[in-house]
Amino acid sequence: MSTLPIRPGLEGCEPYGAPELDVPVRLNVNENPYAPSPAVVESMARAAAGAAAGLNRYPDRDFPALRQDLADYLAVESGVRLGRGRIWAANGSNEVMLHVLQAFGGPGRTCLSFTPTYSMYPEYARDTLTDYATGPRRADFTLDAGAVPAAIERTRPAVLILASPNNPTGTVLPLEDVRSVLEAARGNGPAGPDGAPTDVVVIIDEAYGEFRRPGVPSALELLVEDDGGRYPHLAVARTMSKAFGAAGLRLGYLAASRELVDALRVVRLPYHLSAMTQAVARAALAHREELMSRVASLRAERDGAVDWLRGRGLTAHDSDANFVLFGVFPDRRAVWQGLLDRGVLVRVVGPEGFLRVSVGTPEEMARFRHCLVDVLKETRV
Repeated sequence: MSTLPIRPGLEGCEPYGAPELDVPVRLNVNENPYAPSPAVVESMARAAAGAAAGLNRYPDRDFPALRQDLADYLAVESGVRLGRGRIWAANGSNEVMLHVLQAFGGPGRTCLSFTPTYSMYPEYARDTLTDYATGPRRADFTLDAGAVPAAIERTRPAVLILASPNNPTGTVLPLEDVRSVLEAARGNGPAGPDGAPTDVVVIIDEAYGEFRRPGVPSALELLVEDDGGRYPHLAVARTMSKAFGAAGLRLGYLAASRELVDALRVVRLPYHLSAMTQAVARAALAHREELMSRVASLRAERDGAVDWLRGRGLTAHDSDANFVLFGVFPDRRAVWQGLLDRGVLVRVVGPEGFLRVSVGTPEEMARFRHCLVDVLKETRV
C-alpha cells in the first residue's frame, strides 16, 4: 500500500488516453491524416529557429500577436470578426477547458453536460474539484434543448459544456438550440459572492467545427449579436489539432467576451505558452489556406464512409466531424480486436455496441473497409 498522500477521489484512477499502438492504419484519435507540406514545415522551422535565439527570455505572457492571428483566422473561417482581447489560447483545448473550470468551477460548484459526449469533460471537473452532473441525450444522440432548463434548475451549474459537433457522435447543435440554452442559463448559475444570481457559463466545444457541412453555422456568430453584448456568458472553443493538422503543436483557443477572457487570464500560469509554441502556431496560421485545403476531401471521405457502412447493414450516424460512430455490435471489443489484428486501429468509445473510426486518407479508408468486411464475416455480425 502506498504511503503517498494521494488526493481523495484519485485513488485507483488511471491516466486518460487512447491506445498508442504502432500499426499501419491509425484511425482512433481523430487526427488529420495529412502531414504539413514541405513549404509549411520550412516556415515552421524558420519560426522555431527565430524563437530559439531568444530562449533565454520568457515568452510573451499574453501573446497578443498570436491572439490577433487567431482572430483573423476566425474572421475568414466563420465570417465572425472579433478583437484579439476576446481570444484566449493554451496548450491544447484541454488546457483551455481547464482554465474555464479553474475560473468558474471549484469546490461546491457544478459542471453540467449531456451524454454521450467527450469523455474528458468529467476529468476537467475532477481536476478542478468541481462536481460533474449529466443529463441524457435523445436516442439519436441529439440534444433535447427543451430538457435543458430543467437540468439547469436541478443542478444550478457554474459551467455547461456542449460539444458541437459532439464527440463521439458527430452530432451538431442547431444555432436556435444554442440560443435556447443561453437564455436558460441567464441568472441560473450559482449565487455570487454577494448572493446575487449569476449566469451559467456555456461553452460550445467546436473542436471539430471546421468539418461541419456547408451551411451549418458556428456558435461564433452569437458572439457578435448586439455588438457582442448579448451573450457575455458564451464561450466557443476551437483547436489547431484537427482540421489544421497540428495535433503535435498543442494549441487550443477560445472566443468569448472580454470579461470572460480576462477571468481566464487570472488563473493561467505565467508564461504558459512557450515562445516555440507561439512562433510555430503563427507560422502555421500564415499558411491557413493550404492547411485547410484538405477539409473538403475529408468531409467527402467521411460522408462516403457513412454511406458504405449503412450499405453493409450497420448503423452509422450523420457526422459533422472527422469521424463516424458506427455499430451496433453484440461484442464491439471483438470487432475492434479483429480490425487491430489486421493492422487497423479504431476506438472503443461512446454508447455500448458502437465503435468510432476517424477519417483517414482514401487509401487508409479503403483498408478499413476491406478489413471490416473480413471481421464481420469472421464474427458473423
